[in-house]
Amino acid sequence: MHHAYNGMAAAELTDAAWQKSGFSNSQGTCVEFAKLPGGQVAVRNSRFPEGPALVYTPAEIEAMLLGIKAGEFDHLSAAS
Repeated sequence: MHHAYNGMAAAELTDAAWQKSGFSNSQGTCVEFAKLPGGQVAVRNSRFPEGPALVYTPAEIEAMLLGIKAGEFDHLSAAS
């Protein structure tokens, strides 16, 4: 794998083990995450697995997860 960067083709992350939520809908539509060497985390859209990947630092992922757990993004859900 070459240097990971935002917007790179997810297919270039050949060693990535992509994971999606068990809450994904029956069509498999979900956001997928992969931990990269060095601790960065890549994110891709499961509908377009060859498409672009966004790459975040561990601190950025931690802040996002803490915000999700605290309910800061609940207003973005169709269920709310």
